[in-house]
Amino acid sequence: MIALADCNNFYASCERVFNPGLKNKPIVVLSNNDGCIIARSNEAKVLGIKMGVPVFKVKDIIENNNVYVFSTNFALYGDMSSRVMSLLTDMAPETEIYSIDEAFMNFTGVRDSVDLASTMKSVVAKCTGIPISIGIAKTKTLAKVANYFAKKQMDKGVYLLVEKQQIIEALNKLPVSKIWGVGSRHLRMLNSYGINTAYDFIQLNEEWVLEKMTIMGLRMQRELKGDSCFGI
Repeated sequence: MIALADCNNFYASCERVFNPGLKNKPIVVLSNNDGCIIARSNEAKVLGIKMGVPVFKVKDIIENNNVYVFSTNFALYGDMSSRVMSLLTDMAPETEIYSIDEAFMNFTGVRDSVDLASTMKSVVAKCTGIPISIGIAKTKTLAKVANYFAKKQMDKGVYLLVEKQQIIEALNKLPVSKIWGVGSRHLRMLNSYGINTAYDFIQLNEEWVLEKMTIMGLRMQRELKGDSCFGI
């Protein structure tokens, strides 16, 4: 089993650690030149502020809703990331740090994956103040899917995706744009063929996927079917 831990709205969460008064307030973080929005709290997302949008285009939303705006502070974010990853590494049998706010963990042999993940979530929150979500499944790509649903269950923040019917239902609900590794070019191509969900994607002929999306696309598809192609 593989687990994916992902910090929730990481840059915005880091700002909240040092200003608890920002809890439940809309927050956005801007790119290096303060030109575009690169992080949003859930409250900012609800207001309709999109990722990557130039800040001047949402100036009215920001001013009318008292949205808190921060310039990037990569020294702070890097330090907080190191703390989170250190805690996860101490608790997981094997860890692969994937990005500043994500880590894959090998849960093979863990007796109760949900219990361990819940403990990790609690320890990280207590020691750093950063909320995380953890998705657990047989493969890395399915763990990404599980994490997508873990983030929608903010009360628990842990989602185990293992049962066949459960996986089918999850893939039917997951937009193809949310599949790990599907970029904008492949998204346009898949949509042009009427492929809109992850479940649509796994129904495609493997030779077709290999031709249109190379070996990486085929591996993504097989991972969604439960065949591990990407190790820790």
